[in-house]
Amino acid sequence: MSLNTSSYQLKMEEINMPKKPKGNTFIKVYLIIGTLFFFFSLYQLNFDYTRLLTGTIEFVQTLTVMVPPDFSQWQPVLAAALESFQVAVLGTVLGILSALVLAFPAADNLSIHPIVSWLIKSIASLLRAIPTLIWALIFIVAVGLGPFPGILAITVGAAGMLVKVFTQSIEEIDEGIIEAMKATGAGWFSIIAHGVFPSVLTAFIAWCVLRFEGDMAESTILGAVGAGGIGWELTHAMRSYKFDQAFFVSLVIFAMVFSVEIISNQLKMRIKN
Repeated sequence: MSLNTSSYQLKMEEINMPKKPKGNTFIKVYLIIGTLFFFFSLYQLNFDYTRLLTGTIEFVQTLTVMVPPDFSQWQPVLAAALESFQVAVLGTVLGILSALVLAFPAADNLSIHPIVSWLIKSIASLLRAIPTLIWALIFIVAVGLGPFPGILAITVGAAGMLVKVFTQSIEEIDEGIIEAMKATGAGWFSIIAHGVFPSVLTAFIAWCVLRFEGDMAESTILGAVGAGGIGWELTHAMRSYKFDQAFFVSLVIFAMVFSVEIISNQLKMRIKN
């Protein structure tokens, strides 16, 4: 009797014993592969610690030349900063509008047909896969130098990213909202306007604010390839070895991006509250 009781207890302990998650093995394997690949890359790409040390010393020496900053060209620099800001605003707004048009038919719970959803998501993936800088180079070839290719590049990049996050937000809403509106005989546009859009509006605004932060930083970089804005002023100063002017341009870029980030954080906090 006691033997049967002991075996019964052992079986119960085995059943109640927490099982090792199978995913742990895969995580360990990926960590080992990732670590090996990291050290292989260090060797394959000739990561030179000596050059890193000498480069750091040269960088510090360059910093001494950059200080104090040269404010003499403040007018064209501030004009270029305004241009970069305008490029970011126009590109982001156009990207948001494009994403709003495409996100609803791309969502699985609202799509007119599965092929339509798959097609829009595939196009958005392609837009995201190509960096904004490459898009700028493509548009420079197509429409020439200036802020216009920068606007187009940011629009394409913003649309690709926002279509994805907008679609995910739409697909995560309660299915009961859509079913209830369908039961009342509401059409597709009525379901979106009165049921779906109010439910995802807060998430949409948060994503738009976040995207604008990134576009503000990208608009300063695009000028380096000829897409207008303050990036061109920085590139021109560096190529002319006017490091004190370059430092002033860098300070303006920092002030722009940091200010936008502070305002964005305040907006996001208000949205959450």
